[in-house]
Amino acid sequence: RQLPRVKMAAGSGPAARELFAEGLLQFLRPAVRQLDRHVHSVRESQVELREHIDSLATELCRINEDQKVALDLDPYVKKLLNARRRVVLVNNILQNAQERLRRLNHSVAKETVRRRAMLEAGGYQGK
Repeated sequence: RQLPRVKMAAGSGPAARELFAEGLLQFLRPAVRQLDRHVHSVRESQVELREHIDSLATELCRINEDQKVALDLDPYVKKLLNARRRVVLVNNILQNAQERLRRLNHSVAKETVRRRAMLEAGGYQGK
């Protein structure tokens, strides 16, 4: 059975699109916030890992200098420094991603406020 024409037109007008957009923004906001928290957590872990790598590299250099027998620990130190470089690179990528997430979250919040104000002010009457 077909719906009356009036209801179908009202369900596809600007007010319905605004309602859908508002719902979509409300749906995305928690996901963006959760992703931002996870990125922040990973960045903290990356900083901690970098500090441990620095400490281990320093300790290996000290051990190498203190050894009576000549041990060649330089390749291991180089590997650690290479790992540290990669950790710093990943941390920079995460920092950029987190900044983008913050800007997206801010934009979503601004758009939500703007749309809500328009709906409350009667900016869209479904005309």
